[in-house]
Amino acid sequence: MRSGGLPAGSGRALRLDPFALPAQFAASDATADGRVRHVELHRERVVVRRSLAGMPMALNLPVSAFAGVAIRLLPGGDETHIAVILEHKDPALAVPLYVSADADEGLVQWRVWGNVLGLPLLIADADGALREPFARLGQLRIERPRPRRRRRSCLRKRRPSILMRRKAGKITAATPVYRGAREIIARN
Repeated sequence: MRSGGLPAGSGRALRLDPFALPAQFAASDATADGRVRHVELHRERVVVRRSLAGMPMALNLPVSAFAGVAIRLLPGGDETHIAVILEHKDPALAVPLYVSADADEGLVQWRVWGNVLGLPLLIADADGALREPFARLGQLRIERPRPRRRRRSCLRKRRPSILMRRKAGKITAATPVYRGAREIIARN
């Protein structure tokens, strides 16, 4: 298992409220002294405090330094747990946000944490690689356009129907392009 911050034992549940930030909690860390680290989670930054070889350290990271909010399946003894984790490029800096056996609640928490922190949603594959479940262009999610539904609208008669027949323009080889022409502007 990664040295990130997943709680030890399959019976423990971690539930942080995304709407009650800032939050402070302790998470397990296999590389830290005492196998514990203390995390302060704010909307803009994350502070990780741990001690390595007797030397205390505090890492103050902006939330934008994290790759996104990932969802992982954690195989346990008799039941599988779902974990929502604030993922970083360095696996030692990953921060657990939610761990429970309830998969439906885990999916809800995953989306809520992504919206609250403003980070992309990620899914962990079976080999541990992270990928985005939805296509994106920058911060904008790309989806197929949905067809318009205007038949049963109470405002149907107020809208002109010509708008439904319009199509987006296309630039072809026959489209005139004017280059090098002087622009005439009337100035006082």
